[in-house]
Amino acid sequence: MDHAYCVVLTTTNSKDNVNAIVDSVLANKLAACVQILPIESHYLWEGRVNNDREFLLLLKAKAADYTALEAAICAAHAYEVPEVVSLKVENGSSRYLDWVKAVTR
Repeated sequence: MDHAYCVVLTTTNSKDNVNAIVDSVLANKLAACVQILPIESHYLWEGRVNNDREFLLLLKAKAADYTALEAAICAAHAYEVPEVVSLKVENGSSRYLDWVKAVTR
């Protein structure tokens, strides 16, 4: 596989922000699917250890759309420094990846 697809991760702490991000990326066909999981995050911020309940968003997309997808996530995001990380898809069901390609821009 030529790494034509990716899974992008981001987190946020409110359902309203989740909905804003999801609405933006799906309306602009930058992701084919967004899965949302409740998580607990422990992280360093401004010299302190923090612990928050958040939502992890897993966005399935074409790698070629990553730059636009990142911009859309950041524009809709409530965090000062949002997590936006892309993981290359090494392998995947061709039928699933064909669907991702068909429903995104």
